[in-house]
Amino acid sequence: MPVPADRTLHHELLGAWWPRSRTAASVLHIARRVVDDLREGAAGPRASAAARDLRKLLGARAVGLADLSGAVRWSGSPRTAPDPERLVADVLDTEDRSGRPPLVAMPLLVFEELAGVLVVDGDTRMTAVREVAAWTEAALERARLENSADLAAQAELRALRAEISPHFMYNAMTVIASLVRSDPDRSHELMLDFADFIRYGLARHREYTTVSDEFHAIETYLGLQRAVLGDRLKVQIRVAPEVLAVAIPYLVLEPLVENAVRHGIEPRLTPDGQGTGLVQVQGEAEGTDLVISVEDDGVGMDPARAQALLAGQDSAESMGLASVDRRLRTVYGAWYGLVVETAEGAGTRVVVRVPRFQPGVVP
Repeated sequence: MPVPADRTLHHELLGAWWPRSRTAASVLHIARRVVDDLREGAAGPRASAAARDLRKLLGARAVGLADLSGAVRWSGSPRTAPDPERLVADVLDTEDRSGRPPLVAMPLLVFEELAGVLVVDGDTRMTAVREVAAWTEAALERARLENSADLAAQAELRALRAEISPHFMYNAMTVIASLVRSDPDRSHELMLDFADFIRYGLARHREYTTVSDEFHAIETYLGLQRAVLGDRLKVQIRVAPEVLAVAIPYLVLEPLVENAVRHGIEPRLTPDGQGTGLVQVQGEAEGTDLVISVEDDGVGMDPARAQALLAGQDSAESMGLASVDRRLRTVYGAWYGLVVETAEGAGTRVVVRVPRFQPGVVP
């Protein structure tokens, strides 16, 4: 069948003339696979699979993806003259876009830096090769952005682990030490709780946990705070049984509860032991969502300042709040995150709303 002169580049890439809808669908399907296969870069474990799909698009004898070491992941059998590895090395050294027959080598630039080389063996139009090279560059750029976001989220999580309040630790240890003689059983119990809390906060290689584990951690934290503040701190914790097994990002609730105590309740307690405060933590299902609220009846704040804290714009105190919000939005999307309800003298309520089921979020 003759090929129409106005056939699209998608037809050209596939090397055949199909109905437009079928061709576009096939190209997009392969494009999605290429993006997934290049998530770890041109040197990643699935680079060979990406080369195989690019070869399908070009209809070439062979397609290779090379990383900066010069190693080539081939799909198909390239001709041996000139040596493909030598050609790649030349491109890596000179960034020469011209290529040399019968092989064509196109540098792959990621944010204007050389990240690899696309090598094509076969009678393929240069316009198609350039289009596939640009496509591959876009996939590598996306992979680098996603990896950077993951590294940033991991760095924030490490910072949260290291941000256990020295003030809280000092007060907790002082109370434990004061009970060693007067109430050794209580002292021993609090020491075990303190060790359990620290162990959870410093746990390694843990990105997600369960609602059950997170609530256990905040119960331990609030129990230690009650040992420090005595009856001046009231606590109510309620969690629906059906959400206990729901997976959520690690260390989401503890920073919110600590903020409630440190910045909500403690400022209203006087040095002579007067004043009380209530912290309430509640978790329940609302349809397909999990909703957790952390509420205190403390001093509250100006809503504009709460917004600045949530945006990470107001001193080191915003670290926990802003970090939790960013992590939630990264995992679940822009529609999710934290909602802060507050006013001066009216306490603060922070609401976490996330899906009960999210692909990839497992404890």
